[in-house]
Amino acid sequence: MTAKKVAIVTGAARGIGAAVAKRLASDGMAVAVLDLNAESCEGTVAAINEAGGKAIAVGADVSNEESVAAAVEKVVAELGGPTVLINNAGIIRDNMLFKMTVDDWDAVMGVHLRGAFLMSKACQKHMVDAGWGRIVNLSSTSALGNRGQANYSAAKAGMQGFTKTLAIELGKFGVTANAIAPGFIETEMTAATAARMGVEFEEFKKFSAAQIPVNRVGAPEDIAHTASFFASEGAGFVSGQVVYVAGGPKD
Repeated sequence: MTAKKVAIVTGAARGIGAAVAKRLASDGMAVAVLDLNAESCEGTVAAINEAGGKAIAVGADVSNEESVAAAVEKVVAELGGPTVLINNAGIIRDNMLFKMTVDDWDAVMGVHLRGAFLMSKACQKHMVDAGWGRIVNLSSTSALGNRGQANYSAAKAGMQGFTKTLAIELGKFGVTANAIAPGFIETEMTAATAARMGVEFEEFKKFSAAQIPVNRVGAPEDIAHTASFFASEGAGFVSGQVVYVAGGPKD
């Protein structure tokens, strides 16, 4: 492919999504920065454009089929057909099983799994038409199980099975699918987790770093580097893989 690649990054207003969007833009891609509200994406878009890249803000609810269809149509009209998709959008509704509500369960499943399914389904036809595509799904070390996260853990484990199936189905069309499973990454989400636990964030990070072999917590850029590799031309023979970016080995 010689034409400029078009990427969609969901949940890209901040945190990991924003870092991935900026990295893909620096790699030379035109990037659709997608989040629930387009206004929240303006900071990421401005940073990309100011650095000489090309980006647009797109507002969409990834769990809503009509919203996803409209968002992808907007991207096609303004940037071209998307051939790189990063399914990063996610929420947490942590609670112990006996306290977790059905709404807590459904909300997390809706954004993570339904969202990844709808976005992938809407984008894959553009990838198949181009004969080239990259889908990168965000899983988590929580896929291995994590207290108080029955919903999130199940969703993130589901992302891995979803990824492997996409790899099998889409490979013959030149489309790869891989997953990144981050460990502790310093974001607003982990800060919120510390707040719910009643722990100062700096102490939370210090405690967490002591449990990690590389002796530090992760940064959004750590995930962006891995996403950049999966989205690259050179990763065409890597598909259906789950890489734990967690500062050490995970089972």
